[in-house]
Amino acid sequence: MMGNMILAINPGSTSTKISVFKETVPLFEETLRHSSDEINSFESILSQYSFRKDVILESLKKNGVNLAEMTAVVGRGGLLRPVSGGTYIVDYTMIADLKSGFYGEHASNLGAVIANEIAGNLGVPSFIVDPVVVDELSDLARISGLPEIERRSIFHALNQKAVARRAAEELGKGYNDCNFIVCHMGGGISVGAHEKGRVIDVNNALDGDGPFSPERSGSLPVGELSRLCFSGEIEFSEMKKRIKGKGGLVAYLNSNDGREVSEMIDSGNEKALLVYNAMAYQIGKEIGMCGAVLKGRVDLIILTGGLAFDKRLTGWITEMVSFIAPVRIFPGEDEMSALAAGALRVLNGEEAAKNY
Repeated sequence: MMGNMILAINPGSTSTKISVFKETVPLFEETLRHSSDEINSFESILSQYSFRKDVILESLKKNGVNLAEMTAVVGRGGLLRPVSGGTYIVDYTMIADLKSGFYGEHASNLGAVIANEIAGNLGVPSFIVDPVVVDELSDLARISGLPEIERRSIFHALNQKAVARRAAEELGKGYNDCNFIVCHMGGGISVGAHEKGRVIDVNNALDGDGPFSPERSGSLPVGELSRLCFSGEIEFSEMKKRIKGKGGLVAYLNSNDGREVSEMIDSGNEKALLVYNAMAYQIGKEIGMCGAVLKGRVDLIILTGGLAFDKRLTGWITEMVSFIAPVRIFPGEDEMSALAAGALRVLNGEEAAKNY
């Protein structure tokens, strides 16, 4: 038997990653870079659709990938209505929601749209896996303190659930049999309490909730934030940028690169040391809160994402939280294999595909 062949597509703001897997083995990977001039020539993200699809098909043809061999095509899930975790069949309703941008516009919205057309032409299924809008919050976790505001679940679901499954496998258990605290550390930081396969509490990593990160302000003192917003000194659009994009390490150190910050520290920059340590401190606090959510019953604490390569940062965090549970580090994001694995679980009958 030849084995399942899966094409994975992951559109980002200035690049599109594509991979071909035979079962779990990557056969081809490429990151297609898009210049600012190319991206800025389009009026909207959706209008980039044909351009991105053509670039993908051209690359696959140039590299000798035979699309006729594909068993399925899987795309990165975009901004949709809240859904539970899992692998979803791409259908008309999903495509309509992504094209409308009703739940938000992001380059990842194109993942399902492109996957659906390529798969349709091949007569094979198209999927998305664990989009950022995965929402499995408990009813308790939704209450914010103001009736007008409900806590939302927007986080790095694809990576968090993928590493949680890997960790469970290493423990000789199923994901649904374990309790984990998973911390994804990248441009944004999300910390999730995984109870028996469901993320029952997690910070909204898109809008600046939780620990501050390389580009996000994190949760801010409410009184001072309110005064700043109504001071007349700052426009709403600028405030949004300070919370997401210009907050965190960028605001303090003018860098969103953990490697640069580490170099600052190594050269004796005491401010960089303080701010970077403070970020680790806030991450540790958030992990501690998740430990309370899980009532102390935690099999593992997992640190993942690009910043998990930094032994200084992971060392600080481990020192704070290892009393809760052992700490396991899975550095990087590995999104492409996570997408392929989600499709493969359905193709192999390990789980049923969900309808949007």
